[in-house]
Order: sequence, then C-alpha cells, then structure tokens
Amino acid sequence: MTTRQIGNSGLQVSPLCFGGNVFGWTLDEAASFRMLDAFVDGGFNFIDTADVYARWVPGNRGGESETILGKWFARSGKRDRVVLATKVGYEMSPDKKGLSKAYIQEALEASLKRLQTDRIDLYQSHVDDANTPLDETLETFQLLVQQGKVRAIGASNYSAERLQQALAARTQTYQCLQPLYNLYDRQNYEEALESVCVEHNLAVIPYFSLASGFLTGKYRSEADLAKSARGGRVKKYLTERGHRILGALDVVAKQHNSHPGQVAIAWLLARPSVTAPIASATTIDQLNQLLAATRLKLEDNEVKNLNQASALTAPTY
Repeated sequence: MTTRQIGNSGLQVSPLCFGGNVFGWTLDEAASFRMLDAFVDGGFNFIDTADVYARWVPGNRGGESETILGKWFARSGKRDRVVLATKVGYEMSPDKKGLSKAYIQEALEASLKRLQTDRIDLYQSHVDDANTPLDETLETFQLLVQQGKVRAIGASNYSAERLQQALAARTQTYQCLQPLYNLYDRQNYEEALESVCVEHNLAVIPYFSLASGFLTGKYRSEADLAKSARGGRVKKYLTERGHRILGALDVVAKQHNSHPGQVAIAWLLARPSVTAPIASATTIDQLNQLLAATRLKLEDNEVKNLNQASALTAPTY
C-alpha cells in the first residue's frame, strides 16, 4: 500500500483515515476495539478524532472517543503503529472552547490524558476562532511542537480567506486541511479551498466522505432514514441531484463488482489534491469494504460521468 504525506511534516499516512466520531456513539468500547484492531491489522495507520466527540450523544460530555482510543492504545500496545489526529476548539462547555493560548494548552493536556499518550501526531484547529488572533493560535501550536507534544498541525472548517491568512504567518503553520468534501458536497472545496491547498502543498483529509452514509446507497427514501442514528443527517441529500448521484454510483459499482460507497471513496482518491478521505464503519464488513475502496481505480470516463452526475445543474446530453 502506498502511503501519503501530511504536507511537509514527514508524517506518512494510509490512503484512508478512520473517523473516530463513532467511538462512544454508534460503537461501544468493545466494538470500537474490534474495529481499531481490524483497521490497523489491515495495514492502515491513520485515525482521526476530536476532544468534543461524542458530546452530542445524550449523557455524554465530550472526550468519549479519545478515552476509548486511549484504552485501546493501553490494551493493544499499537500506539506506535498509528498516526493519531485529534482536534481542539469546538465547544466542550461554555467556558471550554476556542483557540486561545490558554485554552489550547489546557485542552491538549486533557486530550493527552484521555488518549494515554505523550504526543499528538496531528493536532488540528477544529473550527476557526475569530475572537483569537491567528498569531496567538499558531504561536501556541509552535510551542507545542517545540515541546514534542505535537508533531504537525492542521485546520478544519476554515474559509479560504482565513486559511490563506494562517498560511502567510511566519510562525508554525498548518500542514493540512480537513474540509467537508464528498461527491455531493463539492462546491465550497473545489471553488474556494482546493487551489489554496494545492498552492501551499497542504494535505487534504475530507470529512463526511460518504455524506453521512448517503453515498453508500443505504438511504434512498425518507423511509430509510430510520435505519441508523445518522438518518437525521441524511435527509438533506434526498434530492433530485442526490438520486442522480446514486444512480451514477450504481452504474460504476456494477462495472467493478463493488459497492456505491467504495466508488465514492475511489472518486475522492482520484482527485489529485486529496490525501486520505475520512470514513467510519460500524461493522467489520463495512470496514473491509472501505479498505478495499482504496484499491479501486476508476477509469477517466467513470470519473467524468460521476462529475457530471454530481454537477450542481443537471447534465445535458
């Protein structure tokens, strides 16, 4: 398997990143351990989480995903086989949010404790903080890198303008971007962010690579939305364009004897600017499909047809 590099950091990652938002949400601790073992034993090494995961679950406070990962590291002894990414900045509580120096330092120590590790390989600003000067945020990250607690830094949910400003800083700066990007959600990344990433050699690790599961073909009507905890996030994709995309995915999947979700991942990997899509699984079978997707090579005409089907305006023939 060919690895890919995170910017100029030297971090080499597998072409698929496992999304840890499911740990402590749709996967309990035991199921999370099985999934993590299968992912790493399958030859993949890139795992992404965040301090806030999974605060949205009733009864959770945030930190559940990192805690499960930390327990797995301690039990499995596989920490050195993983490129570990986590994030800071999203609201954990009214007084625990943002990207100020004091809060980043506090949040990092809390993450390290939950993760039972002495360093974060990729530490990311989860969301922009307009109330904190970029220089303060970046200088804090630079200090953490110098201390050996962080190896590289990245950004998520930044506008192109703010990302450019951060990249112009003379201090430690971002090595990657984690944007919303998939076959349905294309416009913002392709029109605004992609050129910035290419210009500055940023790694791109898209989240919601499968549009909350919509691109797997699991949800084709509103009646399907009750199939999983993610159903409420999928309703917005049930449009004429969404059904057109699923139809195109079905055609390509049939040609390769694969599944729509695998084709959607392969489409992302065919984009030169994309480093490693983030995707999650809740069963070993789903995980095996994701891992196999990294070996699926699409023909140029298949990429073209998927691009046309997912265009914002209906294609003309």
